[in-house]
Amino acid sequence: MDYSNWKKEAHHSQPLFSIRTEFLIALFLVITTCAVYWQVGNHDFVAFDDDAYITKNPQVQAGLTSDSILWAFTAAHADNWHPLTWLSLMLDIELYGMNPGQMLMTNLFFHIANTLLLFLVLCLLTSAPLHSGFVAALFALHPLHVESVAWVSERKDVLSTFFWMLTMLSYIRYVEQPDIRRYLTMFLFFMLGLMSKPMLVTLPIVLLLLDYWPLNRWKEERGKRKVTAEKLPLFALAAASGIVTFIVQQSGGAVKSLEAYPFSVRIANATVSYISYIGKMIWPSDLAFFYPHPGMLPAWQIAGACLLLVLITLLAIRMMKPYPWLAVGWLWYVVTLLPVIGLVQVGLQSMADRYTYIPFIGIFIIIAWGVPELLAGWRYRKLFLTAVAAFIIPALMAVTYVQVQYWGSSILLFEHALDVTDDNYVAHHNLGLFLQGQGRTTEAIEHYTQALHIKPAFAKAHNNIGTALEEANRPDQALWHYSEALRINPSLAKTHNNMAVALEKQGRTDEAAKHYSSALGLKPDYFEPHINLGVILFQKGKVDEAIFHLQEALRIKPDSTEALNNLSIALFRKGKVDEAIFHLQEALRIKPDYADAYNNLKKILSVQQVSAFLP
Repeated sequence: MDYSNWKKEAHHSQPLFSIRTEFLIALFLVITTCAVYWQVGNHDFVAFDDDAYITKNPQVQAGLTSDSILWAFTAAHADNWHPLTWLSLMLDIELYGMNPGQMLMTNLFFHIANTLLLFLVLCLLTSAPLHSGFVAALFALHPLHVESVAWVSERKDVLSTFFWMLTMLSYIRYVEQPDIRRYLTMFLFFMLGLMSKPMLVTLPIVLLLLDYWPLNRWKEERGKRKVTAEKLPLFALAAASGIVTFIVQQSGGAVKSLEAYPFSVRIANATVSYISYIGKMIWPSDLAFFYPHPGMLPAWQIAGACLLLVLITLLAIRMMKPYPWLAVGWLWYVVTLLPVIGLVQVGLQSMADRYTYIPFIGIFIIIAWGVPELLAGWRYRKLFLTAVAAFIIPALMAVTYVQVQYWGSSILLFEHALDVTDDNYVAHHNLGLFLQGQGRTTEAIEHYTQALHIKPAFAKAHNNIGTALEEANRPDQALWHYSEALRINPSLAKTHNNMAVALEKQGRTDEAAKHYSSALGLKPDYFEPHINLGVILFQKGKVDEAIFHLQEALRIKPDSTEALNNLSIALFRKGKVDEAIFHLQEALRIKPDYADAYNNLKKILSVQQVSAFLP
């Protein structure tokens, strides 16, 4: 069936509304969304991924430079390859500097754009502004979507969804008038979406679902072959993105082994999560930034969730012809959630609110089209639906407004998670990390201890409690925790460096040197081990090796006055006086009050003057 016939059917099956009605719905969506989210302009960065993405990421903080742009396309930082997300954050730095509120306002801009695009796409597909507007309102205002908007690091969610919506919009134009230019536009938007977040790999399947309803392109066998064939390039692009993502996440250690989470545990958690997400959609309470993985769940939960999934799926398939929106909405939910449902376990969480940003659109479609259908023929149907919408939308706004507040600071976010979840070792750990950064070392140690009580094999907690114990002048306990961290995970470069520093303070330089070398073996561009190992090697008389490591430190961090100073001493020992003077002068140019560099330069110049008078 061609586009014009589909449009005629859509208009015939739904009452026509004026442009004014659609404009008022769009205006309502913008106003209500701003009302609950405008507060993000006063929020701070949070100590959960914002460090890796922004506050401790020199490439992003550098803004849009040639080096940072190259890094965005080549780095696998934060266990992801999403160059457009990096570029968008770099552009924010160019525009606002390190202003978290402004960066979150950019997130809000994309969320509003996604809402309006969703409304537009559904209106074009169905010619049902009220149904489409209700779906868009649920998308804009549901509390489970707060995480995607009120967290700077989730720029990838709102940005990738922006390109998802543009891909669907372009697809509608392509169906209306198939030609290569419109197809390439759709392909380009899809590619940009994958470069923002690889979760978009399921989009070609969603387009096939839309071909069934409301586009109605599956009626003939030839039509089925055509709609499938035209998606093949999209599937190929999605497969390539999936492979790259898996390699990057596996190399970064984000993909957990079957030993950590057996496949039976993953299937059980995935099955229960499908139902749990719907439960949280219906009753959005006890929302947290992190839900600890429970391991193997009780058999009754697994069986119940499995039974519900099977029954809903069978019902949706059985009712495909009379109620196509039921099958399309349900399969939209199941398919788009599949990449993050936990079969390939990435991270430590059992589920995450942000994963519902796109999948819930399918459930919202079922609600928006299904409830009016159930009430068809009832004389008070319109009044009842209006009353329900008038209750649901303000209720969602109120809950969402409160949920947004929890993302205002790290302490609010982590303490709220501890209030609404059990055994949340990540919340304890991250709160400890934040408190330690605030100089509240004793409180930080208490939270690290709680985290390790819940999960004794938590290597990062062992590392961080080690640093806190050092600050509290308890070096022996710190060394024990560093050893535990490395026993659990020997590939922690930061822990090797921390242990080396602690050993060096105790005069155990040979052991320290081994751990510095181990850190560099795991992370060759790690600045601190290079400079610290260089100093140890110099003290042991291994000047050439010391120079190599100090030069590497300077290559990684060219403005390091410490590296410049220590390298100058080593170069002077080798008789390279002019190079030593140059490096000291550079250190003093960067830091004019650097006393060590000034004294070393003074000594070298005095020696040089004395040598000038010697025969």
